[in-house]
Amino acid sequence: MLTSESHVNFHKSSYSSAKGQDCVEFAEFATGAAVRDTQNRELGPLSFPPLEWTALLRSATGQ
Repeated sequence: MLTSESHVNFHKSSYSSAKGQDCVEFAEFATGAAVRDTQNRELGPLSFPPLEWTALLRSATGQ
């Protein structure tokens, strides 16, 4: 799981709005993935172990 954000590179989702509103950032790493709200980074990310992250992506893409 995510223990320190200093070594994690978050990327803005391609589904985020162009105006900077409703933005979500994600990061994938060896022990899973994390998602955070761009406008509320100080609240921290939601972390997912690899199997849960894979299940979320499959569900979101309808696979």
